Amino acid sequence: MKHKQLNIAISGLNNVDSPGPGIPVIRGIRESGNFTSRIIGLAYENLEPGAYMHEFVDKTYKVPYPSEGVDSLMQRIQYIHEREKIDVLIPNFDSEIFVFIKLADKLKQMGIHTFLPTLEQFEERHKSNLNTFGKTHGIKVPENISVTSLEEIEQLRQKDKIEFPVVVKGKFYDAYVAKNPEQAAMYFAKISAQWGLPVVIQEFIRGTEVNIVALGDGEGRTIGAVSMRKQYITDKGKAWGGITLDDPSMLEYARKLIHSTRWRGGMELELIRTADHALYLIEINPRLPAWVYLAVAAGQNLPAAMVQLAIGEKIEPFEFYEVGKMFIRYSFDMICDLSEFQNLSTLGEL
Repeated sequence: MKHKQLNIAISGLNNVDSPGPGIPVIRGIRESGNFTSRIIGLAYENLEPGAYMHEFVDKTYKVPYPSEGVDSLMQRIQYIHEREKIDVLIPNFDSEIFVFIKLADKLKQMGIHTFLPTLEQFEERHKSNLNTFGKTHGIKVPENISVTSLEEIEQLRQKDKIEFPVVVKGKFYDAYVAKNPEQAAMYFAKISAQWGLPVVIQEFIRGTEVNIVALGDGEGRTIGAVSMRKQYITDKGKAWGGITLDDPSMLEYARKLIHSTRWRGGMELELIRTADHALYLIEINPRLPAWVYLAVAAGQNLPAAMVQLAIGEKIEPFEFYEVGKMFIRYSFDMICDLSEFQNLSTLGEL
């Protein structure tokens, strides 16, 4: 039996070369047979393609960046809620998850449900805290050092605390392999200018990158998990193609980590499989990734399951998924009218 229609607000509509998860999440929700949905897009920029994809998004509202202040974002959400009666809100950017975790109780009082990690879970898995995270949960992680200046990088090199190549990472996004101090300085400047400080210098682990998308119920149970290997990677390190794997050890890895952390919500585990088959955790993204539709197509509709958890439904874990399922991204020229762009940029609604 279907539920009443749910009004679901979703961000992450920038479906470009470094895509947000918004449209893949929406596709999963649209294809669910458990409920019908009206999708309200939350756009930070006027040219986020998802805002103009009317087959996926019913109505779009501009929202202010969290960096502009929690109060202004909350006021905008209240405005949208008065008009749309939002049932569930799904933020899809790392940089906004923290704010919506802080607002979760206020949103719930308004009747808006979320299903996000706790503040402790969110903070614990930060790149700068990965060393401690690994020790706490008994998993292998590369050495991570947070730096706030180029001088610190040079001091670490002189003390033999780092050995090139290293991975230079932003606190929210971006990662580059630096083969020498000059490249490290260049990437430090680039990342700090865009994402601020600190910048993370991570030990480079040789091996094959593999990924897991998973959903935890907040009580230690894994609702679903699908493993994937990237087949094609862009210059930004984003998967432009990938394939589901038959690797029970990776799925057991995800289950143990979710049980240990009691993770609540979606997550992406970025791992390196070394030549001796060891798994090193290099990053945890605290939301569903942009490739989540591969999991949907393989038989685990994690976006729809997240909605059901958000509204308090008890659901059974997924047990299987189809191995050898591939995704291949492609570019597509979508034609829009200038009037739509004007409405979004001047009125803040489309």
